[in-house]
Amino acid sequence: MKAQQDGDLLQEGSPHDNGDIQTNQYNSISPPSSPADLDQPFSTYFKEKVAIPESVNQVFSFRKLWAFTGPGFLMSIAYLDPGNIESDLQSGAKAGFKLLWVLLGATIIGLLLQRLAARLGVVTGMHLAEVCNRQYSIVPRIILWIMVELAIIGSDMQEVIGCAIALNLLSVGRIPLWAGVLITITDTFVFLFLDKYGLRKLEAFFGFLITVMAISFGYEYVLVKPNQGEVLKGMFVPYCAGCGPTQLVQAVGIVGAVIMPHNIYLHSALVKSRDIDRQSKKEIKEANKYFFIESTIALFISFLINVFVVAVFAQAFYNKTNMDVHNECNATSIPHQGLFPLNNETLEVDIYKGGVVLGCFFGPAALYIWAIGILAAGQSSTMTGTYSGQFVMEGFLNLRWSRFARVLLTRSIAITPTLLVAIFQDVQHLTGMNDFLNVLQSMQLPFALIPILTFTSLTSIMNDFANGLFWKIGGGLVILMVCSINVYFVVVYVATLNHVLLYILAALLSIAYLCFVGYLVWHCLVALGVSCLDFGSRMGLGRHTDIYLLNDIDVDIVNER
Repeated sequence: MKAQQDGDLLQEGSPHDNGDIQTNQYNSISPPSSPADLDQPFSTYFKEKVAIPESVNQVFSFRKLWAFTGPGFLMSIAYLDPGNIESDLQSGAKAGFKLLWVLLGATIIGLLLQRLAARLGVVTGMHLAEVCNRQYSIVPRIILWIMVELAIIGSDMQEVIGCAIALNLLSVGRIPLWAGVLITITDTFVFLFLDKYGLRKLEAFFGFLITVMAISFGYEYVLVKPNQGEVLKGMFVPYCAGCGPTQLVQAVGIVGAVIMPHNIYLHSALVKSRDIDRQSKKEIKEANKYFFIESTIALFISFLINVFVVAVFAQAFYNKTNMDVHNECNATSIPHQGLFPLNNETLEVDIYKGGVVLGCFFGPAALYIWAIGILAAGQSSTMTGTYSGQFVMEGFLNLRWSRFARVLLTRSIAITPTLLVAIFQDVQHLTGMNDFLNVLQSMQLPFALIPILTFTSLTSIMNDFANGLFWKIGGGLVILMVCSINVYFVVVYVATLNHVLLYILAALLSIAYLCFVGYLVWHCLVALGVSCLDFGSRMGLGRHTDIYLLNDIDVDIVNER
């Protein structure tokens, strides 16, 4: 009788209304499908799928690794966006080499979280936004979409403005910020349609941009010649001698810049581009293995590039004052010398001032090569940010629009505030805005990390590939730590507002924010097996805690249970 109740309850909207859909024993969720959907094939990035070569009884195959190579590198671009680069250079200028271990730890944590995202996409054939759309009721689903969209907008503003700053530096100030934003928007539209010439060509283009970043920032590293012993010490000795509140806030900022919420949604979607037989447990297991190896390699490369930036500014500009830089710039032909006031305060840098400082100390070539690296970082991350926006909007809202309409809408939502900032803000005074955008993205982290842990822990979704006890506890602790660090970052920022009305507004928003996070945590804890919390109207039917969330679960499997 109970099984029949579950079957009747879950039959509505079931994917099995279409007789063409095949289910498999390793995954209880089937991708959304209807005759209307089949008439409009999904064309964002997945118009073609990369075939995986056969290999007999091989533990490891380089040919297979090459076939799986691509999604991890696109995902790693979020670790190299202009916001990360700015966090790196500020870390080096304010703390020297002392916070490299924080960067290493944040990258490793990011890898573990990306592993969960990739596994969800591989096992279910659906990305995180699609799973959220099916598992949460409509109000939480809409709130979740808005929160993730805010994170994408915040990230996109940093990326587009990063491109505009790079163009301003390369043109010696002739291209103003607003014009650089318009150029970036235009060329992003052009580059986004590269996948019409083949998926692998698009991935190769992203690989080219990562190579440009590695060469550009690697050149600066070789030019400055950081102390290698200090680099290794800072990387592997988790200690910060003589550090104060400034360095603590910078360490928190590193974690917030590296682990980005929309990147979890992005990676879970990108892995769908490989042709995997989801009816085969062996193929799913193999795909998980190769995607993890590829992600490890990609994030290792991104980590090295970030280290280049930290080490350059740590070696050349740690403990430098504005007076030191002003005097050096006056002795050169580099423009923009007026950026640095005549005082003995510690040097404050961003990606714009960072390029100018490099030019003053190491010659014009250092400035222009720096700008090229920033341009590659901004352009590549803007493109992946656009893909994130499309996946999130289509997944949460189940939009089935034309390709051009989808790109236009997602671009417009993210670009409009960026263009307004570019028109009314001066290129030399963007640090305050960048701090606000980092806080905005930090606040959205729970809305990616909690759902990904929830759904990868449910055996009714992941079956044999659900998180074990170690990953449930370890993942929960990691997410708790990351979210706590970012809450501290937000509190520190709010404390600097110095206005009663802003404090009151922040308090009201915090109450609503914490209530919604509590709702997500409640669902997550039930999914992790805390059965004493399994109460309420949705859980009152006596169903197993492992499947109470599922709206579109395979009815036959429910009946078997």
